Amino acid sequence: MSDRVVHFEIPFDDGPRARSFYSQAFGWMVEEVPELSYTMVATGPMTDQGVPADHGFINGGMFERGDHPARGPVVTIGVESIDATLKKIAGLGGATAVDKQKVGDMGFSAYATDSEGNVIGLWEEARQG
Repeated sequence: MSDRVVHFEIPFDDGPRARSFYSQAFGWMVEEVPELSYTMVATGPMTDQGVPADHGFINGGMFERGDHPARGPVVTIGVESIDATLKKIAGLGGATAVDKQKVGDMGFSAYATDSEGNVIGLWEEARQG
């Protein structure tokens, strides 16, 4: 399923404060993953495979703002090929903000800016088999 919003991210300055805020304000389940310097966010019930159990919601994550180009929330779009998408974005007036990087054995991520300077995330699933 490509070219759809598949994930969101929220940058923070204070991880414990942000995790507490979103879990208390919205009942989201947050799980810190220190080895990735990341917090996974589940916005609803999950299956045993770790995917949303109900239609109509997506999960996300949180990360320390630091030097990251995203200053506010980010929508992440699932794409067939990050490399091809970054080339297309550049041709349309956008730019690569953070190069393609491997995310464990799950897939790859990158960040780009759109024609208006907004940061968007890109996600490419790892090829199985």
